[in-house]
Amino acid sequence: MLPSLFISHGSPMLALTPTPAHHFLRELGSSLRPKAVVVVSAHWETQHLQVSSSIQPATIHDFGGFPDALFALQYPAPGDPELAKRLATQLGATPVERGLDHGAWVPLSLMYPDADMPVVSLSLPSHWSNTELIRLGEQLATLRQENILVVGSGSLTHNLYELQPLDSQMPAWVDRFAEWVHARLLAGDQDALAHWQDAPEAKRNHPTPEHFQPLLVALGAGSTASRAHHSVEHGVLAMDVYQFA
Repeated sequence: MLPSLFISHGSPMLALTPTPAHHFLRELGSSLRPKAVVVVSAHWETQHLQVSSSIQPATIHDFGGFPDALFALQYPAPGDPELAKRLATQLGATPVERGLDHGAWVPLSLMYPDADMPVVSLSLPSHWSNTELIRLGEQLATLRQENILVVGSGSLTHNLYELQPLDSQMPAWVDRFAEWVHARLLAGDQDALAHWQDAPEAKRNHPTPEHFQPLLVALGAGSTASRAHHSVEHGVLAMDVYQFA
């Protein structure tokens, strides 16, 4: 049965920059061949839960200040309206027409560069509690039995105010938080993770919570956690990928 995944998607330049995380995602896709992907991205926040029912989701370039080559990239993966309809009924989500934001298409373009994997996006309800997001993941867990990959796309650490050059070392305050999360995930400590804002250096690593929250969905959709990848970009972006079997 497929695991659920949490992917740290980093900067949009991950799509073009041959970093360790870039290479890892290229390898990961070759080992996971689902029939469809359901993705919850930090870059689609809504008040109420929504699901994209688009037949052919557009590639959303929801960023600025990057090279033209990045804006030229397209990821023409198909949608799956039937799966979206099922999820809308199961979860009480509102179907909408929406493309793929960079939290979705950047990592998926590395994993599945042929864009042949149907993708359905679920929104991140911004007012939901951590526990509610874990419960959302639990409702998605049965998809794994159907060879559907559940992905939470965010960032294990995400303080853009303290970005450093790409190859900078991870500061101690970033490492402290990342290792706290790692230890709690390996221990299966959902209660601690539901109160992750109390972790050491949590506020400094996440001035806002949306890039951590997809991890809670992936956590709910699986059980036993393992860290599949660990690297850092720009000093403060931990590029960790977790699998939940």
